[in-house]
Amino acid sequence: MMNNLRDLVGKTKGTPAMPVLFVGHGSPMNAIEDNLFSRKWRQIGEELPRPSAILCISAHWETNGTFVTAMPGPETIHDFGGFPCELFKVQYPAPGNPALAATIQEEIKQYPVELNTDWGLDHGSWSILRHIYPAADIPVLELSIDYTRGMQYHYDLAKELAFLRRRGVLIVGSGNMVHNLRLIHVKSIEGFNEPYGYDWALEMNDIFKRKIRSADHQALIDYPSLSKAAKLAIPTPDHYIPLIYALSLQEKKDDIQFFNDQALAGSLTMTSVIIRQ
Repeated sequence: MMNNLRDLVGKTKGTPAMPVLFVGHGSPMNAIEDNLFSRKWRQIGEELPRPSAILCISAHWETNGTFVTAMPGPETIHDFGGFPCELFKVQYPAPGNPALAATIQEEIKQYPVELNTDWGLDHGSWSILRHIYPAADIPVLELSIDYTRGMQYHYDLAKELAFLRRRGVLIVGSGNMVHNLRLIHVKSIEGFNEPYGYDWALEMNDIFKRKIRSADHQALIDYPSLSKAAKLAIPTPDHYIPLIYALSLQEKKDDIQFFNDQALAGSLTMTSVIIRQ
């Protein structure tokens, strides 16, 4: 049985490792806007090798325990309010891949992973993927964030996903490095992408980039000790945790590049990372 499942998701030896992404997704409006960020997402989709499947760790699926979506056709979840009707009409009808979900459950040995058929694709996934892969013809799964666990758990769990990179699976963490919605300064939804950042947001963004460049993952796991500004930049860890998943998958010969490196509305950064060989 497991041999058949493995055949469905590709070879393990002699296959180049797929890149890994951490994407700052920002406002859900980016899903329908033609802007600096969405244009870069489209460009990346044109440059990346075509994956056999996508596994997304979204800031917007928090659970008690770790789950992976295992339905053949995940629904598009509109998990927000107060936005234009146009945004609620968006559908991203990508297929799922139950066989791949079962393989992930089987291959992760250190921690239990349960299969889920109730969730779908929240906007942390589809708002960016509809630009990266607009045809929605690549299977997409989501892995949930266990909110009861500390940062080291997420880093260690991500290590066990490394086999997917050589089975053609693109792993995407979707959140924001700096994300404090309580302190954003916007006059309207349309003004959400105003390009400026508070001093503490810029400070933390620069610290994060320095630590990422030097592959100092332990410092990033223990991010509260990096600066007093960390409490303002990350009042809750949900949007930061997807970055930890992406960094955990970095290999020694991987190159790190930043894109969409922009602070917005004072207290949010869109800074994103691509990890590739």
